[in-house]
Amino acid sequence: MLAGLARDGGLYVPDIWPVLSPETIASFSTKSFAEIAVDVIHPFTGDEISRAELARMASDAYAVFNTPEVTPLKTLKPGLTILELFHGPTLAFKDVAMQLLARLMDHVLTKRGRRATIVGATSGDTGGAAIEAFRTSKRVDVFILYPEGRVSDVQRKMMTTPAEKNVHALAIRGTFDDCQALVKGMFNDHGFRDRVELSGVNSINWARIVAQVTYYFYAVSRLGVAASKQLSFAVPTGNFGDIFAGYVAKRMGLPVHKLIIASNENDILPRAVSTGVYAMRDVIATSSPSMDIQISSNFERYLFEASGRDAGRVCDLMGALATKGSFELGDLTQVLQKDFAAVCATEPDVADCIRSTEERYGYQLDPHTACAFVAAEQVADEHTVVLSTAHPAKFPDAIEAITNKRPPLPPGFEHLMTDNERFDVLPNSLAAVEEFVLHHTRAASGVSR
Repeated sequence: MLAGLARDGGLYVPDIWPVLSPETIASFSTKSFAEIAVDVIHPFTGDEISRAELARMASDAYAVFNTPEVTPLKTLKPGLTILELFHGPTLAFKDVAMQLLARLMDHVLTKRGRRATIVGATSGDTGGAAIEAFRTSKRVDVFILYPEGRVSDVQRKMMTTPAEKNVHALAIRGTFDDCQALVKGMFNDHGFRDRVELSGVNSINWARIVAQVTYYFYAVSRLGVAASKQLSFAVPTGNFGDIFAGYVAKRMGLPVHKLIIASNENDILPRAVSTGVYAMRDVIATSSPSMDIQISSNFERYLFEASGRDAGRVCDLMGALATKGSFELGDLTQVLQKDFAAVCATEPDVADCIRSTEERYGYQLDPHTACAFVAAEQVADEHTVVLSTAHPAKFPDAIEAITNKRPPLPPGFEHLMTDNERFDVLPNSLAAVEEFVLHHTRAASGVSR
């Protein structure tokens, strides 16, 4: 959790996958979200964090959501249910993991008498969720890199309006992939990494993925274990973290029929599933900016599992991606096609879906969720849960352009658009970003308590 990215540049995964018994999974139907989260996460924490401590932190983390269900479900028609993941303090699914992660990190850092410097890259929602979760931390300084001009106004303001001195929003002149590369560059600069006690909260951090597994189990618990034997999940997918959490849930014994990758026009994952070639192209700006990605970091974790944990082969594939911008899956293509379906939703698809869903069901989707809705309808399984990853009010310009109606922010967010902003604009330069972090982090200055 504290390291984030491994020192050799790889990603952490568990030595073994814990498997929950059918009886344990069946018992979730009478448990709260926080109680389910403890049962799902505790096998990964082991003796590092006691069950009682984990339960206290989970209870605190999910108490900040605006509904006691935390991630409520809404069935729009027989066989299609929306899992609403946007009821946290920044109106996006990242809150589910980030609120718990902040408490876990503060707990461990306090026990060890340490500080940490968090750096993260965001295509929109991770940054706001991280800043909101850590803004009151006495142990952590947070630096979030986002692509200048490539996030929505609401997403930006959730990062730039908090006034606490330990949080910093950095607008990078580049794309999300550039921001992500800068974060990885800082982790791979071991001298810098050690000096600032670097940590990360992107989905490269294994604790983030573990915390996201919770809502897959919650969804099944509320829809019924019997029904779940044919239950599929359609997931808006950019960095592959959210859908990899679904893969983890399946490995842990959750009876999932199919995991459906939902992509926008940055369709590197659907192309990989259909052709067996993972090949980068230029990033296309779309109405679902959090998915405007060409390097899906967590796909590396999946390749490790799909290849039978062949680390050498994964290193070769990642090396080819770095040097040539592509790699061939070969015999892993059939494994990938067995584990996932994949659909690309075009911009006209998304617009049509948002309009028709509101007309038929009186329900408004954000553009990312609309991608998953399109994918669910194309795959047409017996029962599919669509993961709704953000509130439509986070993308008011896109929604207004599609529906001619501007979605209002929910109660409690009225101040957001008029609050003062505080951010810094930096070039796409590792040296420039590292210099900024060194100048502004308390860990580098020797402040440890």
